Amino acid sequence: MIVRPKKSLGQHFLTQPAIAERIANSCNDESFDRIIEVGPGKGMLTQFLIPNHLEKLTVIEIDDESIIYLQQNFPQLKNHIINDDFLQMDLTFFNAEKIAIIGNYPYNISSQIIFKVIENRHLVSCCAGMFQREVALRICASPGNKEYGILSVLTQAFYNCEYLFTVDEHVFHPPPKVKSGVIIITRNKVNQLDCDEFKFKLVVKPHSINEEKHCTML
Repeated sequence: MIVRPKKSLGQHFLTQPAIAERIANSCNDESFDRIIEVGPGKGMLTQFLIPNHLEKLTVIEIDDESIIYLQQNFPQLKNHIINDDFLQMDLTFFNAEKIAIIGNYPYNISSQIIFKVIENRHLVSCCAGMFQREVALRICASPGNKEYGILSVLTQAFYNCEYLFTVDEHVFHPPPKVKSGVIIITRNKVNQLDCDEFKFKLVVKPHSINEEKHCTML
């Protein structure tokens, strides 16, 4: 089965197993109830999740060709594959209290994945994986850094963020035009803000509202 990278899905298949193994090892907390891999593609990352996490592992793939490839090459994934759009899924479906999200995320939806994680922070304890480097740097940027912005503020309100390493373009097929960055975000102890969260989101978005407000984390 040949899986053709599809531009419409933002597919760039990682070709270096050592990098995939490092990503798989970044999210190794045994307390997770469920580990969800988003966009497994041809299973480069999946192969390193299976040995230690198969019972808790679910892979979510929207591409029909990739689904067939995974079924043919990873028979142990039977009953662990969901053919769906992760962004449209209700994570309460998994009936888990502590979820880890992991993946080599399509660049065209990487910010949306982070926003979904934040919205489901009561369930998602960890999110690790590969993003476009520019997005990864924004997520992990410190206040005062030129990269610090919307993604930084919203993510860091509820998660501790760590930039792990950079990945060059040539280790993908087809090679993207940008470098990639691997990060891990882990849930902090903040359960709610001391202000309306919807208004908080408006405040941190440029030009959303004119009046600045300040929230502390509880």
